[in-house]
Amino acid sequence: MGEQPRANHQYSEQRIEAYGVRLRPFRLDDVEDVAAGCADPLTQRFLDGLPDPYTEADARWWITQGAPAAFASGGAAYAVADPTTDRLLGTVGLSNPVPQRGQAEIGYWVAPWARGRGVTTAATRALSEHAFAGGTARLELLTRPENAISQRVALAVGFRPEGVRRSALAGDPPGPSERPLPDLPDGRLTDGVVVLRRLGPDDTEQTYRLHSDPEVAASRVPPGAPAREEIERRCAGAEGQWLVGTAAAMTILDGASGDFVGNCTLNHDQPANGQAMIGYSLLPQWRGRGYATRAVRLLARWGFDHVGLSRLWAGTLPENAASQRVLDKAGFRREGLLRGRLPGAAGSRVDSTVYGLLPTDPIG
Repeated sequence: MGEQPRANHQYSEQRIEAYGVRLRPFRLDDVEDVAAGCADPLTQRFLDGLPDPYTEADARWWITQGAPAAFASGGAAYAVADPTTDRLLGTVGLSNPVPQRGQAEIGYWVAPWARGRGVTTAATRALSEHAFAGGTARLELLTRPENAISQRVALAVGFRPEGVRRSALAGDPPGPSERPLPDLPDGRLTDGVVVLRRLGPDDTEQTYRLHSDPEVAASRVPPGAPAREEIERRCAGAEGQWLVGTAAAMTILDGASGDFVGNCTLNHDQPANGQAMIGYSLLPQWRGRGYATRAVRLLARWGFDHVGLSRLWAGTLPENAASQRVLDKAGFRREGLLRGRLPGAAGSRVDSTVYGLLPTDPIG
């Protein structure tokens, strides 16, 4: 038989000392402290899968089998100890490694006698830095929504909130998931003069040229021309944003020639309230021909008739008379001025004129 592949043990049971804590392998003389820490009601409440009651036999199994198995599987399980006395204060480890993504999940608990001293934050920061230095590209940290203590630790270390992971699919109704933003009928919207279709990777060059135009760049929030990488990400991710119901980004085309005219977007900013925001931009050579008004009308009718929206709104800079004329012609009504709503140039704040459209309003 040929040589068998070796497991990829990224982390070794080495000692790490940083930020006033010591991360070290577990020892049998930690049994009593591990048992006391894992039997604590707060640890039991927020750490899934612990035996209840948690005994010294459970602690001995963890020290002799569980923690070594974590290292053998490509993760890690360190005892967090006081660097002066070497007494166990808690644990921190890495689980669920995904080597092909350079990804792992970090977790921890701290013993009752060590709480309130910043031990968890220090240990999590130390192991995170060690993991990244060893080639890990991404760490995930999961907490229950009600575990504010753990969330404070995550934020203090530098983790950023990314969302709430739902329960498993077992409780969901059968069949496909509901789409907040349906596909366009036949893949496009048209009035015979303009065509709207989904923005995609092939639109990167033209979209970058559009948003680099001085007038379009001045209306961005904050103002300024984008980096090409930003536009590439936007075009590549447009379909995904559409599928999850965040935004429907579209390309505006000339109906006769198929030439690129500009972009328009329906941002589903308040789905619970049935509200969305629209935005639009055109290349200079297509302005003044009514294309923006036609695109807004198509977008509004799709939003009301197919998405089921109860309200559309748009904002413009007070001096942007051309954009305001588009909204007026499309049936939007001016609703007011929001002072200092948007970030402007050089750290300033600028006003926004707000327009709204309801399904009962006539679309111009």
